[in-house]
Amino acid sequence: MNTKTVTDKVERKKIKRAVRKKAAPKAKRASGVARGSLKKKIRRQAQGQRKR
Repeated sequence: MNTKTVTDKVERKKIKRAVRKKAAPKAKRASGVARGSLKKKIRRQAQGQRKR
């Protein structure tokens, strides 16, 4: 959905909405995957290490 060539804002929104409506529905998030505030907190991050 590349709408860079469309200069009119209203027209671009129309195109984007139409494409979004046509697109296949996204799969639900897996039950074990936490997001945002539900993620496990880290006490103190060691330098150069991955957080999770």
